[in-house]
Amino acid sequence: MLMYLNALFVGLLILSNIIGVKLFSVGNFVLPAAVIVYVVTYLVTDVIGEVYGKETAKKTVKAGFLTQIIAMIFIMIAINLPAAPIFEKQAEFSTILGGSFQVMLASLISYLVSQNTDVWIFHKLKAKHGNKKLWLRNNLSTMTSQLLDTTVFITIAFYGLPWSIILGMIGTQYAFKFLVAVIDTPIAYLLVKMAKREKHSTSTGAEVTS
Repeated sequence: MLMYLNALFVGLLILSNIIGVKLFSVGNFVLPAAVIVYVVTYLVTDVIGEVYGKETAKKTVKAGFLTQIIAMIFIMIAINLPAAPIFEKQAEFSTILGGSFQVMLASLISYLVSQNTDVWIFHKLKAKHGNKKLWLRNNLSTMTSQLLDTTVFITIAFYGLPWSIILGMIGTQYAFKFLVAVIDTPIAYLLVKMAKREKHSTSTGAEVTS
């Protein structure tokens, strides 16, 4: 289960960086497309931290950071490879993926701040409450870290836009993330239950084998 959670975490990170250059609107509100993906990463690290411990969650965060850097390097290489004569979309390819570097830089900085804050708050509350009140540490750690993430990410990724738009995007995106954090609480309980069951069956099988 841990392998799948780590794979999901890293996959969502890379995907959010790629699609983050697109803005979409809901009524009068403007949001980056990454918001529909990145918000789930906090749920994943909370589940990993709850079942496998703080150090494992921190390793997942570090792995995600390194993976994003590697992805940026390979995207840069891909953009600068000489285009074949039959490939007529080099300009579009460069515009879309090249435009994501500012987004990726914003993501890296906000990622380090918010994900480490999430793990820290989550385990401070876990140390206080033990295995009780998962809903509290899941929501409080996520809501706090996502406020940091949203502010840092939007400010850097879309620097140059009018501040009225940037502040509006921060408020709108955080409101969306806040709502998702509340909604995903039952999912957190379900994933934790599944992971603990799988971890228990694995450890029991290892004991029987030995």
